Amino acid sequence: MINKFMLGVGASLVLTVSSFTTATMAKVEGDTITLGSSISLTGKYATNGLHTQRGYDYAVDVINSSGGVKVGGKTYKLAVKYYDDESTPARGAQLAERLIQQDGIEYMLGPYSSGMTKAIAPVSEKFGVPMVEAEGASRSLFTQGYKYLFAVLSTSNLYLSTAIDLAAESSSDPSSIRVAMAFESDPFSMDVRAGVVDAINKYGMKIVIDDQLPADLSDMSTTLTKAKALKPDILIVSGHSKGAATAARQINEMKINIPMIAMTHCEAAKVQEKFPKAADGFLCPTQWVETLSKSDSMFGTAAEWNEGFKAAHPSYTSVPYQSAQASAAVYVFKEAFEAANKFDQDAVRDAISGVEMETFYGDIKFSDAGNNIAKPMFMRQINASGNYNLVETAKDMAFPRKVAY
Repeated sequence: MINKFMLGVGASLVLTVSSFTTATMAKVEGDTITLGSSISLTGKYATNGLHTQRGYDYAVDVINSSGGVKVGGKTYKLAVKYYDDESTPARGAQLAERLIQQDGIEYMLGPYSSGMTKAIAPVSEKFGVPMVEAEGASRSLFTQGYKYLFAVLSTSNLYLSTAIDLAAESSSDPSSIRVAMAFESDPFSMDVRAGVVDAINKYGMKIVIDDQLPADLSDMSTTLTKAKALKPDILIVSGHSKGAATAARQINEMKINIPMIAMTHCEAAKVQEKFPKAADGFLCPTQWVETLSKSDSMFGTAAEWNEGFKAAHPSYTSVPYQSAQASAAVYVFKEAFEAANKFDQDAVRDAISGVEMETFYGDIKFSDAGNNIAKPMFMRQINASGNYNLVETAKDMAFPRKVAY
């Protein structure tokens, strides 16, 4: 498998709005199946948009180098056509329609973030285009009755509720625990908050700070100033990679030493590299870990996928789960095309709905609503060396967090 792990970026095309082409790109042209994606390569989601694109392209390279996709007795290569949605929902919807109506794309890979997915899902649904997405975790995506939307990742209400469970497990009196929270107002973070609040209520904990992060995610000093005064036991933060970076930076600058700090997007924001002192002890939810004991015939084990992706992208010291789940989404399409054994959209859609498999990313099985019901969330803690340690019970956790500023 090593030869395919060393491959570079796959066949893809990134276009901006100003470079639209009026030429038709059919769903299958010659021996190539072209998937489409509106993805955030600029704007506030650019970091994770790039992680996602690289995950898509890496999977395309590995699949193509392993023989491609076999349909109707013929072998096809995969490719992806991208447009940069600039992290703007309205633009994402416009570009999704452009891909489908003008470029002839009949199978979609999702954008980055729940908000962008919420903007694009109605478009793919309207035209009956199957979309397998990897980055929209909002549970509300799967309450709309969509028939063409499928997600490989766990839903967002599960992201940080595990931190509350761990806090309760580590305390002789969970009801005495005081919680501070700061969330972006986007759909993803609001769902994360809902899951956290449900867990807090389950244990009878007290919320002492419940703040909304500013729209540009550049300052959470107001929340941290209150936290210094109120001394909560836990700080919970969700604001994508920019929010995580802001939180880590200001926790360091303001010398915040709350016993437990949990936040989303630690890896994507590289908090363990940029703010190693503050990040010591952070709890970080993840959709995937490279030590996972899962494997498949295409990518091998989780560790082998991780090794191959890092060989293709040496800048990563820790691979974000966004890239792993993006690769898993492409793999679902391969399996569905081959199961359908034809390119009819409804047949492919039905084949996707019937996918049930183990992959390097974890188990995948879709509910009738389209979400993956076979894979849990995982929680990891950053140690003083900048490594991520899997936390399965409170005994695995360094608590309370102690940082000598």
